[in-house]
Amino acid sequence: MKSYLIIGGSSDIAKVTAKKLLENQASVTCLVRDTSRVEDLEALGVTIVQGDALDQESISEAITKASELGGGQISGVAHLVGSITIRPPHALSLEAFNEVITTNLSSAFLTLSTCGKAMLKMGGGRMVFTSSVAGSLGLVNHEAIAAAKGGVESMVRSAAATYAKRGIRVNAVAPGLTDTRLAATILRSDAMREASAQMIPLKRINEADEVASSIYWLLTGAPDNFTGQILHLDGGMSQILA
Repeated sequence: MKSYLIIGGSSDIAKVTAKKLLENQASVTCLVRDTSRVEDLEALGVTIVQGDALDQESISEAITKASELGGGQISGVAHLVGSITIRPPHALSLEAFNEVITTNLSSAFLTLSTCGKAMLKMGGGRMVFTSSVAGSLGLVNHEAIAAAKGGVESMVRSAAATYAKRGIRVNAVAPGLTDTRLAATILRSDAMREASAQMIPLKRINEADEVASSIYWLLTGAPDNFTGQILHLDGGMSQILA
């Protein structure tokens, strides 16, 4: 049985991704801080490890659990930890900026480093990270998250090169605004939702299932020669004018 590890397994997108993997007869391990949010996943058979994505011991424990379920092998790891801070630089403290970097970029690096070391011993695997449309498109008041996600994208490309000959494939999904708990503040009114949709060429906001499907594909169905890529799932926002 193939085994997959999700770091940050309590997010809306992570939970949908986990269910898709289960439907494919895979075993799934999730590292989460708040276990109350994943009781439904645990009931379905997901192995839950409580811990922080910025704690190397927690990640190592999750790797061990996932490896045991996979007979000593982890087929894929998804890092789905993130935050949204939309504020202009003059209104953002250095402490708040560093928190965005730590949550989004530092935790991604720790997953890359710790899981990469394990996968080298296992003979390979796939890793998927999450970026944002803000990582490639200049958006008003997005400086902090743009810096963090731009860093994730650069890290992914470099890691893909580093591990290309060692059987590890590294990619990222860069969604636009997605209808999830994380974006609830931005989408709290019909007027704000409509204004956000009008910025997108396809004139609609992502659904969590669409992002989860992309992550699932990168973990399971993407060709072996697909690596170092940023999959833009943003309704064309970063690539076209309409």
